[in-house]
Amino acid sequence: MKYGIGIDIGSTCAKTIVMGEDGSILRRSLQPTGWSSVDTAEGIRGALAAEGYSLAESRCVATGYGRISVPYADKCVTEITCHAKGACHIFGRDELLIIDIGGQDTKLIAVEDGAVKDFVMNDKCSAGTGRFLEIMANTLSLRPEELCRLAASGGNTSISSMCTVFAESEVISLIGRGEKRENIAYAVVDSIVKKVVSQASRIHTDAATVCLTGGLCEFDYLIDCLSGQLGKPVISGPDARYAGAVGAALTARSMK
Repeated sequence: MKYGIGIDIGSTCAKTIVMGEDGSILRRSLQPTGWSSVDTAEGIRGALAAEGYSLAESRCVATGYGRISVPYADKCVTEITCHAKGACHIFGRDELLIIDIGGQDTKLIAVEDGAVKDFVMNDKCSAGTGRFLEIMANTLSLRPEELCRLAASGGNTSISSMCTVFAESEVISLIGRGEKRENIAYAVVDSIVKKVVSQASRIHTDAATVCLTGGLCEFDYLIDCLSGQLGKPVISGPDARYAGAVGAALTARSMK
């Protein structure tokens, strides 16, 4: 086997990792999932072939929301398993509390000795997810990263509703009352953090290290807020958004 290929097709973004025989990451790519996971998977196949990564000489593992849409994958693995394996590899630890804020769901995964011990998942409401942040940012005519930066200079405002639709109505009301944009941005981030902290209270773990994976992994203010409310430092980094794909690639490398 020449390469281990991990494909994580999420609800919003698709991530691909190509891993060499020595465990080094040779290729990482990120693209919008779009409306069709099948089309996305075929696009990834074409891009890999164009760059000389032969599926015939590799093992491929798919994970994520659209994993069943990758017909050329040798195996499909749940995102919980892949995120745990990938995060442990990225951060060089085998005991972690992983916070994965995705497009449509937020997962908290407790890992001990490199294996999943417990997890909780917010998959029936978009509150506390990347989609929630995107909707609120659009309402404020900002990009998500701009909202998070602006939030750092705000305060003294809150959003009480945990439902995205009603929360958006609250934001519109705050705008109508002339509330400062930075204060509304603060309230949006605070709402996300409180949702995550509430989920964390339901998970059983003694892990001393907390890491953030997913598309918000480089939003420093969000990381600082999570650290403050959890009472533990939260670590992250650019490769953390690829945790699921890294875990899938590691699984592919271990296949005979």
